[in-house]
Amino acid sequence: MKNYGEEILQMVDICKVFDLGDGKKLHAAENVNVTIHKGETVGIVGESGSGKSTLAKMLTRLYSMTSGKIIFHGKDITDLKGEALRQHRKSIQMVFQDPSTAFNPKQRVKEIICEPLENFGMIDKKDVEAKAKEMLRLVDLPEDFADRYPNNMSGGQRQRIAIARALVLEPEIIVCDEATSALDVSVQKTVLDLLDRLQKETHVAYMFICHDLALANSFCDNIVIMQHGKVVEKIHDLREAKDPYSKKLLASVFTIEEGKNKVLPDELFN
Repeated sequence: MKNYGEEILQMVDICKVFDLGDGKKLHAAENVNVTIHKGETVGIVGESGSGKSTLAKMLTRLYSMTSGKIIFHGKDITDLKGEALRQHRKSIQMVFQDPSTAFNPKQRVKEIICEPLENFGMIDKKDVEAKAKEMLRLVDLPEDFADRYPNNMSGGQRQRIAIARALVLEPEIIVCDEATSALDVSVQKTVLDLLDRLQKETHVAYMFICHDLALANSFCDNIVIMQHGKVVEKIHDLREAKDPYSKKLLASVFTIEEGKNKVLPDELFN
């Protein structure tokens, strides 16, 4: 089993209730607890509507919480606002399912990658191109991509640019919200291999949001399975699954390596 570093973050008894009007409420997260260590990959898995993406957005403070706490390096950051919250966001970055929606189509790749640094006043204009090329090398893309526009690139290439953009601030945690689900299987595996290499080099932690438990099992160190906003169980490996809902998700597993559906061994359901 991987040896993790220090504890970075705790999400404690996190709740999120959306008011739908007419007295109706949606409980998107109920008393969710998640801990993330340096260099660890925590998978958050569940079907659509399970609350996994809501949890990710609360971690990155794109959504407010109804109740609960977020502890970062032992400090309660739940109520951070204004400039303090803005500065904190350097530590936790996000990679979305479709990076093109987060890119300005009028910006070149070098501007996209270095925009976070410019927003925080951490780079001079004259250094943008060199920094962008450094980040492109890090994610295994040619340096000449710096002067291209993202709409002329493949989905896998755009996702690598999104990863480079997330890494440029040297965050401690990157939230990958279905970051590989829109990619072809072969491309998906190359992106996962890239994320794995970058973690070994930088010790960044990942919160990996996905609906595919087999993918999570192959990539994540620990897996949190969610249903209807609640944590069903936390496991290290598919074979540890005990809850009926978890076993339902495991009924037919998609393996990246084989690129086909694979029925799980009977012993997982005994």
